[in-house]
Amino acid sequence: MTYVINDACVDTLDASCVEVCPVDCIYQGLRSRYIHPTECIDCGACEPACPVSAIFYAPDAAGDDSIYVEDNARFFDTVLVGRDTPVGDPGGASECGVIGVDTPLVTSRPLASS
Repeated sequence: MTYVINDACVDTLDASCVEVCPVDCIYQGLRSRYIHPTECIDCGACEPACPVSAIFYAPDAAGDDSIYVEDNARFFDTVLVGRDTPVGDPGGASECGVIGVDTPLVTSRPLASS
């Protein structure tokens, strides 16, 4: 399985999880981060590093978090608005930089107040 990021990350984009990820599998969209489901090695280093408790282990998804398991995969597997191809399997987030788009679920979230 994999770790997943829920809506607590939207408009937060803290990089603590990225800094501890040993395989560089946490990608940044425009308003949220996404964990690549096949690059993640299930080490769990990211979960305690997240200051907003947005990261959870996919098999433990409960309630509203279950929609984020599919949504995180969708970020990589589907053509998102603003792109011509899916993100796919780039082989590391640092090589990609900010992807600059989000899934429809994240895009539909209201903007955080400043």
